[in-house]
Amino acid sequence: MFLDKIAEINGSINGVVWGWTGLILLLGTGVLATVFTKVFQISHLKHWWNNTIGSLFKKDVIGHTKEKGAVSPFQALCTALAATVGTGNIAGVAAAICVGGAGAVFWMWVAAFLGMMTNYSENVLGIFFRRRNEKGEWSGGAMYYLSDGLGAKKNCKWIGKVLAVLFCIFTMLASFGIGSMGQVNKIVSNVAAAFDVKAISSIEVFGGVSLYNIILGIVIMALTALITLGGLKRIANVAEKVVPFMVVLFVAGSLVIIGVNYNAIIPAFKAIFVNAFAPESFVRSVAGGTLGGAIMLAAQQGFKRGVFSNEAGLGSSVMVHSNSNVKEPVKQGMWGIFEVFADTMVVCTMTALVVLTSGGLNGGVFNAKTGEIAEGFTDATLVGGAFNEIFSWGGIGQKFIAIAMFLFAFTTVLGWSHYGSKAWEYLFGAKTTFVFRIIHVCTVIFGAILTSSLAWDISDTFNGLMMIPNLIGVVVMLPLVVKITKNYVDRKIKKKDVEPILSYDSKIQAEAAEAIKNEEN
Repeated sequence: MFLDKIAEINGSINGVVWGWTGLILLLGTGVLATVFTKVFQISHLKHWWNNTIGSLFKKDVIGHTKEKGAVSPFQALCTALAATVGTGNIAGVAAAICVGGAGAVFWMWVAAFLGMMTNYSENVLGIFFRRRNEKGEWSGGAMYYLSDGLGAKKNCKWIGKVLAVLFCIFTMLASFGIGSMGQVNKIVSNVAAAFDVKAISSIEVFGGVSLYNIILGIVIMALTALITLGGLKRIANVAEKVVPFMVVLFVAGSLVIIGVNYNAIIPAFKAIFVNAFAPESFVRSVAGGTLGGAIMLAAQQGFKRGVFSNEAGLGSSVMVHSNSNVKEPVKQGMWGIFEVFADTMVVCTMTALVVLTSGGLNGGVFNAKTGEIAEGFTDATLVGGAFNEIFSWGGIGQKFIAIAMFLFAFTTVLGWSHYGSKAWEYLFGAKTTFVFRIIHVCTVIFGAILTSSLAWDISDTFNGLMMIPNLIGVVVMLPLVVKITKNYVDRKIKKKDVEPILSYDSKIQAEAAEAIKNEEN
């Protein structure tokens, strides 16, 4: 009865946070950021591309920095991608297609396009308002541009501080849920299904939980402790090695599936664009029998899953981007654009095409034309089933997806450990963050034995609640983002001789300006 009441209350809050109220706030911020920056993601596409993925062979981008508490721009990107590229990129995309049809993918792209500039704005503000903590390490994030940016506005001092504290509380709670227990739960369920050891899995310890699950949980907990207790530098070192590998591996496997089903590629894209505005009858019936309702359902699923995947607007990844050793806020902002591009436009699109092209024109695990799921499959098994159609020997396709899910979900746990520790640091000080990391490690085992979806649903709500204070701060500070962006464009692209705008703090501003001057000379 008590749990039912909690579920009911959580459902009501979740319906607002992840319903149209929250999504309109989120997408509205993306529209404003896109318009105010003159569609930077398109108008300066060549520039941000050259300064992100096009700069990977430059030593100052990929080389490890000796600066205390700082990481290279590439390490910052990999750590951010570690947290964003998770179960949402596989199971989340499949779920969006199952509920909203192929058209949900189109709306996912729309959310990503707008989210690029939301993420850009967050990172620009993150670098601009960051400062050194008592350990001499960089600290930045939504809590700082809320307290020092929004809080500096007339009569907004306490509003900024309250929103900063709320953001930190929601971040820590989300890091325990979606950033730990939820991810581990997906890891254990997938690994246990793909690599079943009946001698162990048949032993029930308590409440339907097998010994196999507990052993897997302990192993994951040990690995998490080994990495996260070493701090950001160790997390970043692991992330820069694992993230590129796991993304390339998954994309390569997906391209094989799509390549084999090449004759279904054009029909798949047709289904995406057509069903975005004219969903099939199955969606229409779910939505209440109206075409408008069906389109709304497809759009809502695409927006929600897109945001859930790339986290643009939640204010999460800015906490690691702020640890970059770059001096220019806009430079790290451009890495934020690429982060959303890589997560949604590349990884999520690959997942969608694997599902939609499976079986060629005959319809495999999912029929893109009718929107019907093949018998024996659910949204959780669609991608594995699609891989099994091509890599069928010994169920290797399912095993491949289980390994991919493990890497995707485990690196998410690592990234969220850093996010939660930064939120803890803001509230309790940098010297006590070790306490948070220990608590975070301990929550891993609960994910392994979790059987109810309630914990996942609650953490999903906290994850969404993070975006409310963050987006308020971003919207209020958009004029500053525009000012910093214009200053950068004038200096770097138009070659005007103007003073750089780098930090809210005069001392950091002077140090950064001097460093940039030395680099240019």
